[in-house]
Amino acid sequence: MGHSYEHLIDRLNQHQQLTRANHLETIIKPIPDSDRTGDLDPRVFATLTTNHSGDEPDGEFNLAVARASMGWPNRDQTTTAIKTEYVKIPSVDGNIPARLYRPHHTESVPAILFFHGGGFFGGTLETVENPCKLLAERANAVVISVDYRLAPEHPFPAGLNDCYRAFEWVYDNASELNILKNRIGVAGDSAGGNLATACCLMEQERGKARIRYQALVYPVVNLGSIPTDDFEWTLDAYDISNHHDLIRGVVLALADPDSLLNDLYLQGKADVTHPLVSPLLAEDVTTLPPALIVTAEYDYLRLEGEAYARKLSEAGIPTRLIQYRGMDHAFMDKLGDYPQAEDCMNEIAKGLKELTK
Repeated sequence: MGHSYEHLIDRLNQHQQLTRANHLETIIKPIPDSDRTGDLDPRVFATLTTNHSGDEPDGEFNLAVARASMGWPNRDQTTTAIKTEYVKIPSVDGNIPARLYRPHHTESVPAILFFHGGGFFGGTLETVENPCKLLAERANAVVISVDYRLAPEHPFPAGLNDCYRAFEWVYDNASELNILKNRIGVAGDSAGGNLATACCLMEQERGKARIRYQALVYPVVNLGSIPTDDFEWTLDAYDISNHHDLIRGVVLALADPDSLLNDLYLQGKADVTHPLVSPLLAEDVTTLPPALIVTAEYDYLRLEGEAYARKLSEAGIPTRLIQYRGMDHAFMDKLGDYPQAEDCMNEIAKGLKELTK
């Protein structure tokens, strides 16, 4: 212990296990300052054992409390000035608020739309502001963070339609925004990862291929945890050697056995098996853009994220899967505290930069 934050970032970048098969590149990033496996990163352990969250008693769900408990006070890690612009994207359903984060540039640069997480019913642009600013800096790209409508007030597909509409607006206004029309990607964390890849599926449905890259950070891709030929959720898939009860609790935190969160999002408007709700169940993914999928070792959503990476790669989509060992869900929010959060934004930036023109 005692390594500097910068040293830990370097180690995450250098010490990684890489395998390639079919169209899938899998990168395992070990805990940067520990040789232990089957355990939490020491920073995650410290967070979990010093911040006992006030979980609701079983059977009770308070929407306002759940929304208020989301996010984490993270830090701005940029070293250059990033300009923030507040825009309203016109839509038939009312204007969609968004924030544009722009690095200093005079030539046209790529763009990436970012959709925040929060179970489709929560989350804010504030929580992802610092990650988006860092992504703008590291990718030298304009990042558009979209304040899509939330359930249950606006059930599926309202939020998804907002995200897709925001993409179309960026594409249509590329020259005014000084961005490269053929270098636009989508990204998001958790529920936002679901919205990002669902936008790619919508684009495919329309026979277009204007979205060139998707970066999905611990995405929700199978809302009902429905078994498929290549996916079945099991706790046995998690390597737990230490702090068994704590880690089991962390992994199971996002299980939704009563389908409460799904019902909030869907409100009976669609079935949980709808491909735009659960992209892992989509029949055709053959023309989706290249993908980066990021998972956390001790996250309930890890197994479905990995299954989605395999599905895309088997369909011939260039796919990179990164697993951060010892991490739990929502680690991206801990930018400035967890070096993995910064490394994750660097990896998204790298994927955007590698896009062929």
